[in-house]
Amino acid sequence: MNWLEIAKTYREEFVRLSKELLQIPTVLKAYDPNNSEEPFGPEIKKALDYMLNLGEKDGFIVKNVDNYAGHIEFGKGEEILGILGHLDVVPAGGKWTNPPFSATEIDGKIYARGAMDDKGPTIAAYIALKMIKDQGINLNKRVRIILGTDEESGMRGVRHYLKKEKMPDLGFAPDAEFPLIYAEKGIYEYNFVGEMKDDLVKSMIAGERYNVVPDMCEAVLSKNLVNEFNEYLKKNNYTGEIQGDKYIIYGKNAHAAMPFLGVNAISLMAGFLKNHTNAGFVSFIDEFLSFDHYGKKLELDCFDEEMKELTNNIGFIKYDGHKVDIGCNIRYPRNYDFEAGEAKMSNSANKHGLKYVLFKDSKPHYVSPNDPLVKILHQVYVKYTGDTEHDIITIGGGTYARVMKKAVAFGPYFPGQEELAHQPNEFLDIDSLILSIAIYAESIVLLAGEKDAA
Repeated sequence: MNWLEIAKTYREEFVRLSKELLQIPTVLKAYDPNNSEEPFGPEIKKALDYMLNLGEKDGFIVKNVDNYAGHIEFGKGEEILGILGHLDVVPAGGKWTNPPFSATEIDGKIYARGAMDDKGPTIAAYIALKMIKDQGINLNKRVRIILGTDEESGMRGVRHYLKKEKMPDLGFAPDAEFPLIYAEKGIYEYNFVGEMKDDLVKSMIAGERYNVVPDMCEAVLSKNLVNEFNEYLKKNNYTGEIQGDKYIIYGKNAHAAMPFLGVNAISLMAGFLKNHTNAGFVSFIDEFLSFDHYGKKLELDCFDEEMKELTNNIGFIKYDGHKVDIGCNIRYPRNYDFEAGEAKMSNSANKHGLKYVLFKDSKPHYVSPNDPLVKILHQVYVKYTGDTEHDIITIGGGTYARVMKKAVAFGPYFPGQEELAHQPNEFLDIDSLILSIAIYAESIVLLAGEKDAA
């Protein structure tokens, strides 16, 4: 069966559904476990309802699990193939050419926050399953598109779901790259906190999330340093501005898994302030965090042949003149000595009057490259792309694959495509997603359906 030709006939529907979902601004504002109707807020609930209503209308079995997550199901059998997508998105920081939730279509691309991370790919998986249903193919496993609501800020939604529903026997997350990702680094988020006053810095803020490189940092200063700041910007070719006593410097957003693709505005501001103040948090940032993507200043750097190097990102800073909170995000390979790293960070923080606090840790995820799941998915990718040059890979990003016992990340980015997740002007390429739909459809059939149906 030629799934690509079939997928092309669903193009208009894919575009329409993607736009409708992308126009819902599903940025988590606050998590409220006491709100049984909208624990992650009204917009995320609206997106979950949208997908479940869509599935019900198209004749699938759907289930809402306590408004934390849900699934769309097709097929029969004891075993479950899980396809894990998420409906939440990171904040739409930076400068956008079009409004980030307008889902503007230009030249075969749809621009929106979440276009590729992960609403577009989630709709692609849905269309793939609908194609299979429309073709009358019987599945020997239950295929569930599992709809997460909190992937970007803790994965609480899908973890709650898995407490109530059976763990899928195998699966994939359409939330990363092709050819296939069989392993993901460990992820932990941590903070350096303390109380301190400074004669110069009245406040300093930047960033919102651990997993995004902040593109802007603001510092309110008690002293006029206009000439010095402008000279600093000019000398280093940085961009910034001054609004009264507020000094602003601009960097570039990027995903925390690849901090080297961004320019951290916190590092830029600390580079200026270190010459004008002895504030402990500024000295700490400069000595142990700034301009260091690999944790070398904290002596955390390490390397694994498959999972590659550790990376570190300064995600945010909140200083109000009294309390300081610096949030960081590390992606670490499986050979990282966690306990030794914690001791080093604690000692480094103490040196400048701060305290190290662990916020959350997610261990590395690994599926053998020789597992049949990996072999089948890679085989389908090669069939539809002819690409035998690019090998299956490991990443520093964290996908829903890591919450399952046996799952991998599978697309939708193709090798060489621009990676704009967590950055301004994120977009999906419609033709590329149509190809992904075909790949997902055949993969589902091979993993869960009739042997001759693909």
